[in-house]
Amino acid sequence: MTKPVLSRFSYPALVWRRTLAGVGVTLSLSWLALLIFAAVFAPFLANSMPLLMLNQGELSAPVLSYLSVEDVVLLGAALLAGLLAMMKQPMAQRFWLWLAGCVVIVLLANALVKPPALVIYDDFRSPPFSTAEWRLMPPIPYAPTDYLRDINSKGLEAPFASQGHWHLMGTEENGADVLSRMIHACRISLSIGLIASGIALVIGVIIGGLMGYFSGVIDMLGMRLLEIFEDIPTLFLLLTFVAFFGRSLYMMMVIIGVTGWTGYARFVRSEFLKLRKQDYVQAAIAAGLPLPSILFRHMLPNGIAPLLVAVSFGVAGAILAEATLSFLGLGVVDAPSWGQMLDQAVKSSTFNWWMAVFPGGAIFFTVFAYNLIGEAFRDAIDPKLANDSEA
Repeated sequence: MTKPVLSRFSYPALVWRRTLAGVGVTLSLSWLALLIFAAVFAPFLANSMPLLMLNQGELSAPVLSYLSVEDVVLLGAALLAGLLAMMKQPMAQRFWLWLAGCVVIVLLANALVKPPALVIYDDFRSPPFSTAEWRLMPPIPYAPTDYLRDINSKGLEAPFASQGHWHLMGTEENGADVLSRMIHACRISLSIGLIASGIALVIGVIIGGLMGYFSGVIDMLGMRLLEIFEDIPTLFLLLTFVAFFGRSLYMMMVIIGVTGWTGYARFVRSEFLKLRKQDYVQAAIAAGLPLPSILFRHMLPNGIAPLLVAVSFGVAGAILAEATLSFLGLGVVDAPSWGQMLDQAVKSSTFNWWMAVFPGGAIFFTVFAYNLIGEAFRDAIDPKLANDSEA
């Protein structure tokens, strides 16, 4: 009789190794890392103002004076995440520290950051900026809302069709650089995907956990509530709110989150129904631990793996919902969006291929990456597909 081989890795480490085993997952994570990098450092990658400038012996950084609250919050959150990643505390503790730090960063940014209300990009192509002794421009020297009025932009132009200035991905209908808008639009897609899914995850875990733990009447009432929310058409609800209350990214996040929790609740309910009779749960109840501790500290970590698979698909669905709304012309007005740019591909009498290929490709690869990661993670936690040789 052979002895079982003990793994030198913990279960989460084994799942992570199995998830990363495929080339497709590595490419998907690389693509998402590229999007996160572009979203965080967008003002330094695509902007009409110099990053650094030397004028009359004085060194200045004009881009820092025009950073918005969102710019500062993203940079601060990324810096804090990098610092916490180098610490040796448990992952859960580092997450809560990061979350608390983000709250502080948001409060400080709203109180201290006061960028100019009006930005005239034409001024950055005039003295003293154009006559500076030395200046360092971003890789893409155009802001997403710089419509190049001073250089007679003609609106929609194919890549490299402009004379005297280049546009790697062409320009949109108002003359703004498409690549610059693509970079800044990463923020919309990633934020609505993560925040909307986060809202749905919190609601789903709480309601599903209570349904699975108590069962009986609470489970029956919870299932009826779940069925009601499953019958709500998210897209039509978004259209209704936009028609009555205007376009707001935060409103989209809340609506997608509030209507998208049902799948998470089903996963948590089914896991908690299996876990509620386990010995360690009964021991926690006998010890008199409070209900939140039993549900979220003892039961949830043991049933979270299938939930994480659903989250990856939920993020992809939220991105598609925002892109659909923007494609219909009902998305956010004051910020670039991939769906908004995709809508411009068919607005004129001719088909503008660059407005379809680049934003459409970004939407496809982002949704495909999340789906691929979700499927790989699902296969990694499935014991039927686990490879004993990895142990």
